[in-house]
Amino acid sequence: MPRRHDPGRRQRIIDAAIRVVGAKGIGGLSHRSVAAEADVPLGSTTYHFRTLDELLVAALRQANEGFAKAVAASGAFEDPRAELAGELAAMLGVWLAGERTGVELEYELYLAALRRPALRPVAAEWCQGLTDLLTARTDPVTARALVALMDGICLQVLLTDTPYDEAYTREMLNRLAAGAS
Repeated sequence: MPRRHDPGRRQRIIDAAIRVVGAKGIGGLSHRSVAAEADVPLGSTTYHFRTLDELLVAALRQANEGFAKAVAASGAFEDPRAELAGELAAMLGVWLAGERTGVELEYELYLAALRRPALRPVAAEWCQGLTDLLTARTDPVTARALVALMDGICLQVLLTDTPYDEAYTREMLNRLAAGAS
């Protein structure tokens, strides 16, 4: 039987994996659950992603794109005269005000790197990418500290189910950035 040409199948599998993790958590992810969600044969998932870790890496990379788009849309790095802390705080507010499931999913995939070493380089890429952007506006050490602070604030908002406090975030980011001067 001739092989069916389906150039979008790999992407549908990644999208399905993200939906499965969003609905059932990482514990609910299997090649079988993803194949059913993507409506593809089970062999297609293992053809494109030999292991679940390979599939999770692809899903995390795609999820990271959501935050990267928020960063790019914020304009926080374009105007050197703009207040960096205010721009970053506003950007986090927009991101956290988005679809809660999507934000939680991104963090679930990100935190999965604690138990799945294959995901650590992707999580590190996210941190390094944001740090690199921030170094256009501050020194590398302060940029790393700002990323850690933003990451911590996001985690607290998600884990405690408290509303995001943009004024607090701006103040803390300002304090950190001012300490570098």
